[in-house]
Amino acid sequence: MLPAVAVTGQDGDVDFAFVSGNPALDLAGTVGSRRDTPVDTLTTPADLERWVTGCDELPDNITADTATFEHALSLREALYRLALDRVLDRPFDPASLKIVNRAAAGPMPAVELSDAGVRRSGDLRAALSQVARSGIALFADRDACLKECGREGCTRIYLDRSRGARRTWCGMDECGNRVKAAAYRARQRAAR
Repeated sequence: MLPAVAVTGQDGDVDFAFVSGNPALDLAGTVGSRRDTPVDTLTTPADLERWVTGCDELPDNITADTATFEHALSLREALYRLALDRVLDRPFDPASLKIVNRAAAGPMPAVELSDAGVRRSGDLRAALSQVARSGIALFADRDACLKECGREGCTRIYLDRSRGARRTWCGMDECGNRVKAAAYRARQRAAR
């Protein structure tokens, strides 16, 4: 497990960013700045419950116990290692493959269609199984363009679906705006 700094907002909750283009990458992205001082936004089972609820592709109203929470953290780290292996074009880490494949073999969430849309239901193990399967499908697709965010300090890996695969940042709201603001300030200083 990563030694990580926990992060909380003013109300005690952290908003999660779902900008990576895949639930497996979004789960891996719940640890920021992995190179220096990792910032972990999943520090309690309640954080994991909020993350799952925030992910549109997973069931709502799940509960996390300590064992399932630890399983989710293990899956998160395995997914990150496999994503990084793809980005760096190296063979997959065998231990990470084992963790992800085992998680993917679990139960799947139930899916129901109604006039209100799609409703997903299931427990946390089913949600994690869905996350693992989405990661497997992504990592198996050799045409998928996975990149690490171009902002210094951000280690989020994302799926680049942009035209010509020219996307530079994991998300514009946080990283893109920071890079552009820093470049603007540097231009202003240079002009003085």
